[in-house]
Amino acid sequence: MNKINCFIPFKDKSQVAKTVESLDRENTVLKIYLLKTPDSASEIPEKCEVLEVPSLKSSDTVRKIAACSDSGFSLIYTKYTELSFGKFALDRMLSIAGDSGSAMVYADHFNEAGGSRVFAPVIDYQAGALRDDFDFGSVLLYRSSSLKEAASRMKTDYEYAGLYDLRLKVSQKGKLEHISEYLYYEIETDDRKSGEKLFDYVDPKNRAVQIEMEKACTDHLKDIGGYMEPSFKNIKFDSDSFEYEASVVIPCKNRVRTINDAITSALNQQTTFKYNVIVVDDNSDDGTVDIIKKHSGDPKLVYIAQDKTFHGIGGNWNAALHHPKCGRFALQLDSDDLYSDRNVVQKFVDAFYAQNCAMVVGTYRITDFDLNTIPPGVIDHKEWTPENGRNNALRVNGLGAPRGFYTPLLREFNFPTTKYGEDYAVGLRVSREYQIGRIYDVMYDCRRWDSNSDASLDADKVNANNLYKDKIRTWELKARIQMNRK
Repeated sequence: MNKINCFIPFKDKSQVAKTVESLDRENTVLKIYLLKTPDSASEIPEKCEVLEVPSLKSSDTVRKIAACSDSGFSLIYTKYTELSFGKFALDRMLSIAGDSGSAMVYADHFNEAGGSRVFAPVIDYQAGALRDDFDFGSVLLYRSSSLKEAASRMKTDYEYAGLYDLRLKVSQKGKLEHISEYLYYEIETDDRKSGEKLFDYVDPKNRAVQIEMEKACTDHLKDIGGYMEPSFKNIKFDSDSFEYEASVVIPCKNRVRTINDAITSALNQQTTFKYNVIVVDDNSDDGTVDIIKKHSGDPKLVYIAQDKTFHGIGGNWNAALHHPKCGRFALQLDSDDLYSDRNVVQKFVDAFYAQNCAMVVGTYRITDFDLNTIPPGVIDHKEWTPENGRNNALRVNGLGAPRGFYTPLLREFNFPTTKYGEDYAVGLRVSREYQIGRIYDVMYDCRRWDSNSDASLDADKVNANNLYKDKIRTWELKARIQMNRK
C-alpha cells in the first residue's frame, strides 16, 4: 500500500493537536512533518518531525518538503486550523490518485464555522485555471515523484509564490484531479461575502505578492508556449467614418435606484468632439424605463429596448456596438456607477490616439452607495504593464474599469452572450493582438451595495463564475499557443 508523508503548518502544540491525532489514526500515514516558521512555539508534539521553514508558501519551503517526500505521496495542508478526514477518505484519495495516475488530487470538503457545517465544493482544474487564488481546498495530495521533479525545476526563490510555482510546474507534466466527493472537514476562517473578496488580489497592500505571482505565471507561459512578446498590431483610427467620436454604453436591467445617476453622469461630460450615450434596457420592470425616458429630450441620448430573448450583459453591449449611432469608441459605464468627473470621455479618446490601442482600461475607486470611499479604495491595476499585461491577463480575474473599446474591432469580435465574464473574454481576445492602453487617473466611482450582481453569491454560483472564466482563459491560451507555433 502507498504511504503518505504529511506536511502541516505549525504555530503551537495545541493548534495542531487534533490534526495530528486525526492523521495518526490513518494507517496510510507514514510521517507527520510540522512546518515550523520562526515565530512558532518550540514545544513539539510526539510522533512528529520538524521542518524549519521561513514561511508556508516560499520556494525554500517547497524544496524542503520535496527533500522529505520519501513516500509514495505527500500531503500538504495549507491552513493552521483543525483538519479531519471522513472514514476511509484518505484511502479514497490515494486510490483515485493511483487509478488516475494523477500528479495531484484534491477534493470537495466541508467548512465548519460558527457552529455550522456547510458543503464546500470546488471545481475541475484546466489549462486556463491560472489564477493564483484557484480554490483547491486546503488538502493537496501530491504524487511525491511529481512533486520532487517539479521542485527540481524551481529556479526562482519566491517568498510568497512557492506553492503557486509548484502547482504550475506539476501541471505541466501531470494532471491535477478533482475528486467530486466530500472527504474532509476544515475550519473556515474567512466569512466575508463573495463581493467583499473580489478585490483582494488588487489591494495595494498585496502588491509584493502579486509581483511574484506574475513572474511565476509568466515563466509558466514561457514553458508551455503561451507567452507573447510585447509586439502589437497598429490601428489607423481615421480609416472609418463615424458620426460620433465616442459613445458611452450603459446596459441595464432593474436599476431604478441608480440609473438616473449613471445617465446624468454620462450626459454631463465635456468634450471637444461629438459623443452620445446609448442606454440598453434589458426588459426592466421596476420603473427603470420611466427614468430613462425622462432624459429623452437630450439629443445625446440613444435608448435601445431589448426584445424578450436572452441577452445578458454581453448581448446588451452587442446591441449598442452594432447600432448605427454607435461612436468610433464605445466606453463602459455600469448602470449603478458614475464617472468621477466631466472629463472622462475626453481622457478616454485622447488615450486611444496617444497610445494607439484597441482598448483602454482606466482606474476606479471603490465606494459605498453614497459614494464614500471604502477599502481597498483606489484600484489602478498596475499589473497591466505594456511589456507583460497581455500575459498577466491570463492570471488575474478581471481587467479593471472603466473600459473603452475601438468599435470596428469589437464589431468583429463581439461580446459573448453572457451575464458574467463578458468583458474579460473580450479583453483577452483584444490583448492577443492589440495593445491595451492604461489611464491611471481615477475615472470611475464603483459602488458596492447589496444589489450588485456579485455582492453575495453562494458557493455554487461562485464556482460557476470561476469555471466560466477558467474556460475563457483555456480557450485563449490554446489560441495563443497555436498562434506562437505558426
